[in-house]
Amino acid sequence: MKIAIYGKKVADIYIANIQFLFNEFKRKNITASIDANFHAYLQQKNISFDENIELFNDSNDLGKVDYLISIGGDGTFLETIVLVKDSNIPVLGINTGRLGFLSNVKTDEIAEAIDALINQEYDIDERSMLSIEADNFDFGASNYALNEITLHRTDSSTMITVHTYLDDEFLNSYWADGLIISTPTGSTAYSLSCNGPILLPDSENMIITPIAPHNLNVRPLVINDEKVLKIQIDARSENYVVALDSRSFSLPLDATLKITKTPHTIKLIRLKEHTFLKTLRSKLMWGIDKRN
Repeated sequence: MKIAIYGKKVADIYIANIQFLFNEFKRKNITASIDANFHAYLQQKNISFDENIELFNDSNDLGKVDYLISIGGDGTFLETIVLVKDSNIPVLGINTGRLGFLSNVKTDEIAEAIDALINQEYDIDERSMLSIEADNFDFGASNYALNEITLHRTDSSTMITVHTYLDDEFLNSYWADGLIISTPTGSTAYSLSCNGPILLPDSENMIITPIAPHNLNVRPLVINDEKVLKIQIDARSENYVVALDSRSFSLPLDATLKITKTPHTIKLIRLKEHTFLKTLRSKLMWGIDKRN
């Protein structure tokens, strides 16, 4: 079995856990391929590796791997989708960050997680994603997002006007700081902080959530993810920002956007006892009031 490892800087308290992970790989004859930058960082932390370890720089170097493990928080996990693309490589997230909706395997569950991979005793959640195109701007090959696509103003003193159309029918003009178009996965992220609803991962919808709208009667809207969303922007500035999860682009005002669901999904590995509802209760501290 071959497992790819992607990560970034982690707090020192997790270094021993990462060493344990590589020790388990060696003990169980698992071949590891690790992101070159993360490997260099871990070498500085005196992590020891098996002599047969492989390195990769991007998705082209990954080769044939059975799984990809993300070490970090949800932001690190989101970066792995650029590596995985449409390869259908299942991704497991070990949480060394904060909230951990996507990277939901705790460091004290590493041994259990490795055994689950070896024995194929896990569940797969197929998470939908959103893609974006513009008539006069090239987002490149990684023009998709797992959590959300967000439109932001560049000038902090003025709003932008976001004209939206569903399947070519006019929906609304949002006067706001921006607009979030979220997947069900992203419903617990930025959209939630702007009063958007929480969706179950398999709900086959997307959410349109305005950011600080000028009209108080404008509220988040849940739509079927088969819809084609077209967007045009008006603003006093010359540009606006489009963010695909954590990747940002500056676009001219005359760019017309088209947002659709991607034909491929991301396969998220979930340990048997980790259900979405359990994660929801744990991360959002539902039931912490003893009266519940």
